[in-house]
Amino acid sequence: MEKATEGYRGRALELLRKYGAKEGQLVEVFTSDGLETKGLLIPRYEYADDNHIVLKLKSGYNIGLEVDTIRSIRTVTEESQSANHDFVTPSKPSEEDLQKKKRLLLVSTGGTIASRVDYRTGAVHPALSASDLYAAVPELNKVAIVDPEVVFSIYSENMTPKAWSVLSSKIIELANSRHSEGVVVMMGTDTLAYTSAALSFSLIGFEMPVVLVGAQRSPDRPSSDAALNLRSAALFALESKRPGVYVAMHLNENDERIAIHSGVRARKNHTSRRDAFQSIDTPLVATVKDASRIEWYENSKVPEKTPPPSSFNFKTHFEESVALVKFHPGFDPSVLSYLVTEKSVKGIIIEGTGLGHVSDDTVAVISELVKRGIFFGITSQCIWGHVDLNVYATGMDLIAAGVTPLENMFAETAFAKLSWVMGNFNDTRKVMLTNLVSEFNLRIPLSKPENEES
Repeated sequence: MEKATEGYRGRALELLRKYGAKEGQLVEVFTSDGLETKGLLIPRYEYADDNHIVLKLKSGYNIGLEVDTIRSIRTVTEESQSANHDFVTPSKPSEEDLQKKKRLLLVSTGGTIASRVDYRTGAVHPALSASDLYAAVPELNKVAIVDPEVVFSIYSENMTPKAWSVLSSKIIELANSRHSEGVVVMMGTDTLAYTSAALSFSLIGFEMPVVLVGAQRSPDRPSSDAALNLRSAALFALESKRPGVYVAMHLNENDERIAIHSGVRARKNHTSRRDAFQSIDTPLVATVKDASRIEWYENSKVPEKTPPPSSFNFKTHFEESVALVKFHPGFDPSVLSYLVTEKSVKGIIIEGTGLGHVSDDTVAVISELVKRGIFFGITSQCIWGHVDLNVYATGMDLIAAGVTPLENMFAETAFAKLSWVMGNFNDTRKVMLTNLVSEFNLRIPLSKPENEES
């Protein structure tokens, strides 16, 4: 007899066969206590017990129903199911849709947000093809013509400067060829801040919004933030009409607002909370409320500074021979010499303590390496505040050694910028100190959205 669905066995499998219910069908389950539950019958893991079946509700939550309590199961007819759009895999756009809707380029690099569940093992894997990706995001089908493209299927910890080069070029190529009006990049959150900073530089001159979005919890989990983050990112990409690179993630733990961060000022500050990302030393650009309305922050309405000269436009190469090193008590400065001598590193960002400090013996090694043409930029391990090498003797020594202080540009952005600068320009120090996309910022107070209640 045909297997009813993946992962079911024993009593649960017998029950599903009795009522002809199969994986992916919309069903109504009637229980002995008089309750009626409607949802998609979804697979279970290969080694799950045989005492429950699992439904995905319209809300997105999963619910397990105990076999002993189930009185009957009714499969919803195709006509009824087609009326319930939330349960239907989106069809390809019609010619009429192509004329009415805006076009969104949806780029996937992998990560939790662009994932699918292997119900045999319970593991979460990145979507492997454009069709996988298209089917995984039915929420967007109502508001845009989605052009999906899987550039990578990797976990974000495997992202590299070389991959940034490929991703940058692909976005430019695909957005132009497909006449896109906005771009959303889906990726894992662990290195999203590095990638958003990298694209902020390589896409200078790009004339539409590019929004990076991730998820802290995979789409199969009841508390997943994937769909709301994605819908809000798409809305901002299509409706804001503000070129630049941004990050869209939850503002707080509830589902009311998604924060829109500057691509060079967003940092992941929590391992697992849905509001893990924060804007550092700068106000948010905007929030998206209920995935339907953009609320601009007051300071984001200040006229933008003159854009960088066109000589900075579309420089998509990233130098791989750069490093980011965190100073700590007992730090062995020979690590820096090793990176230069053995790994041919050309530039190093140091995360110093406090105002940007390192030990005396580290200063001495840096001084010698600077004389050999190695660039050193220094940031602070502190999340908020500016590097200032003019306060203590250690800072003065670093200046004398030739270190470049990087104001309040934090480490992720500084590393990405250094990789980009060394890949495209000769005067590294000059470009590193040029404020191109507000990677340095004025010390202005944070603000609320213009229409947010007090």
